Amino acid sequence: MTTAIAEALSLENSVKAQAYGLGFDLVGITSLGPMEAADAFDSWIESGYAGEMDYLLRGSAKRRDSSLPVPGATSAIVVGLNYGGREPSGPVARYARGDDYHDVMTARLDELHRWLESEAGHPIRGKGYVDTGPILERDLARRAGLGWFGKNTNLVNPRIGSFFFIGVLLVDVDLASDAPFEADRCGSCTRCLDACPTDAFVEPRVLDATKCISYLTIEAKGAIPPEQREKIGGLVYGCDICQDVCPWNVRFSQDIREESFRRRDILDGDARAVARRILSMDDDSFRRDFKGSPMKRAKRRGLARNAATVLGNVGTANDVATLVAALDDPEPLVAEHAAWALEALAG
Repeated sequence: MTTAIAEALSLENSVKAQAYGLGFDLVGITSLGPMEAADAFDSWIESGYAGEMDYLLRGSAKRRDSSLPVPGATSAIVVGLNYGGREPSGPVARYARGDDYHDVMTARLDELHRWLESEAGHPIRGKGYVDTGPILERDLARRAGLGWFGKNTNLVNPRIGSFFFIGVLLVDVDLASDAPFEADRCGSCTRCLDACPTDAFVEPRVLDATKCISYLTIEAKGAIPPEQREKIGGLVYGCDICQDVCPWNVRFSQDIREESFRRRDILDGDARAVARRILSMDDDSFRRDFKGSPMKRAKRRGLARNAATVLGNVGTANDVATLVAALDDPEPLVAEHAAWALEALAG
């Protein structure tokens, strides 16, 4: 057998071909062990930049050593799935407009795991992770050659930009690692840092999440700080600004291909239309309209809080009645932000 044929039939190449066949846009392989970014992550936590995200404190030992979450695992198959950076900007971040990416990607990683077991002819210990465990996925992705850490903290790939999800499949199979991505291709560009409305970047590659619009509209459970409310503008859920301005996305981001990530009808229209629709929901309609959506994370009270804030920023006299009705919302948090919005419109 020639070297070329042997290479073509290698398990690593077969794994990658199968991953691409499942619809993933990027795939790389790396070994497990101590993580280079662990010290920086711990320092970030200690600085208070994680805000209310206490769950990030759990499993620190496993984050520091990626071989610990799955005993016996030695390799990580790291994948990326594009979610449509060419879609128009809007009141909801692109990643959250369709079905929950956790469900979509986990199902495909499970399928890749089953295929690997079938190829091996025996059970293989392994587990897929999509932003749900003590794993530094971004670090593994860089080690697997998928991209570099941009100044906005997102992983940037030179072929498709940064509008993609990262998933990892940890397995107890010894696979040859790809070369890590060593280059920093941001250069002297600071467009992402300069564009942030809330000045959330402490320095390049260091984000104070407590100032980030994505954090304020998704992770924060209480009131949005008054000094940040105007800066949210028309953003109901999440923020893409630091990605929108990145030259790598301007040039290389991809059209949406995954049907399950396409925008739901409930999110049609501009910021005012979406905000009014959300403020009119009760718990039952919220559960119905956002079933299987990542936007459930904010719960109805969080989305309604955001919607009221948005109407205070971009609303008109035609939105006063909606906000007045929200003053009687059963959630005091929503009523508080509706009152703020009415004062903002009056001003």
